[in-house]
Amino acid sequence: MKIIILGAGQVGGTLAEQLANERNDITVVDTDANRLKELQNRLDIRTICGKGSYPDVLRQAGADDADMLVAVTNMDEVNMAACQVAHTLFKTPTKIGRIRATDYLQYENLFSPNAVPIDVFISPEQVVTNYIKRLIEFPGALQVLDFANNKVQLVGVRAVKGGPLVGHELKFLKEHLRSRVATRVAAIYRRGKAIMPTSATIIEEGDEVFFIAAKKDIRTVMAEMRGKESQYKRIIIAGGGNIGSRLAEALEPFYQVKIIDHTRRRCKQLAEQLQSRTVVINGSVTDKDILLEANIENTDVFLALTNDDEVNVMSSMLAKQLGANKVMTLINKAEYVDLVQGQGIDIAISPSQTTIGTLLTHVRRGDVANVHSLRRGAAEAIEAIAHGDKNTSKVVGRTLAEISLPEGTTIGAIVRGEEVIIPRKQVMIESEDHVILFVVDKRRIPDVERMFQVELGFF
Repeated sequence: MKIIILGAGQVGGTLAEQLANERNDITVVDTDANRLKELQNRLDIRTICGKGSYPDVLRQAGADDADMLVAVTNMDEVNMAACQVAHTLFKTPTKIGRIRATDYLQYENLFSPNAVPIDVFISPEQVVTNYIKRLIEFPGALQVLDFANNKVQLVGVRAVKGGPLVGHELKFLKEHLRSRVATRVAAIYRRGKAIMPTSATIIEEGDEVFFIAAKKDIRTVMAEMRGKESQYKRIIIAGGGNIGSRLAEALEPFYQVKIIDHTRRRCKQLAEQLQSRTVVINGSVTDKDILLEANIENTDVFLALTNDDEVNVMSSMLAKQLGANKVMTLINKAEYVDLVQGQGIDIAISPSQTTIGTLLTHVRRGDVANVHSLRRGAAEAIEAIAHGDKNTSKVVGRTLAEISLPEGTTIGAIVRGEEVIIPRKQVMIESEDHVILFVVDKRRIPDVERMFQVELGFF
């Protein structure tokens, strides 16, 4: 596809890297010449220095025949204007815009062909908020991803010493759970390398295990990996910005929430917005006395969500030292995520990697309903919808035993109407099935896409 990306920040740069590696024709537009030079030095892409909402800049970037415009600059107004120009002057088929301000998002009719012509709008702050909220709802999870309108979830957990499954073959899990729930282990990462699981694979302490199951069964399966974990009750949020305030608002009906921010004016706004159900503390999140005042030693989860990576890392390490049970940290520079996770930080969260799946959903060929980036972009989970029949489709009307999956790819679940099917070899894929696939080797994604594209005879 020919794709123009406006904005070379963390989200735009990460998207450009992923799409360029999949042999798409990518042009990145930004006003920061140094950032564009850095991207061009390591990626096979074109770059244009200029303001993305200007018609001449878009034309120079190739808007006359582009398949898609992705406007992810830091300015909502620039993104909206760029989509309007692309629609009016260049008839760009698909326009994706990043919209951060809730003042815009609360009006459903604002984004439509007859108003602001954005086909898909994304709010990274809301995506990250929802992501963290799921991690809190499932103690012990490293990642929790929803598929098929929340009927199915893919969960990553780290196997811990003493967990019921550690030291056993995977067939033990199936035998142990057979009478209660159905699940499938999609992939295992051991010392950073992917292992395609078989029934004879033995789970080791420290393994990162991704499994898939119906949403109602997730907690049962997690207990097999880690033992039963207590639900979180007490939460401290460091940083009262967009993500911190949205998360506090979402959590306060169910948890005891405290939020710390260094700006007195912002604290006053938060106190009014959160209606006194959340305790608001004015002070520095790297101040030991402030954390002790917030009762850090009895906190179940400390969330460092400021806009400053250094502040997030330092406050997280201090919180862990002072007794916080679990620490989750927002790291804007994706390359730092692997460096800090495990160094006193239980879960490092990259906003760009968390958001990227929303964008990739609309880039993938075939009928793709969901894409989630996994392992900091090394792998992907894809929800593809099967169409056609045995004559026009490579998967419909065939059993799983008859389908030749690309190397490093597994089918984790099939959703048929309201039924969740954990597949076995004799299961046959039907038209309109939602098929959830785990792709360890991202070079195989084009092969997966081709599997779910129907032949012309279908139309």
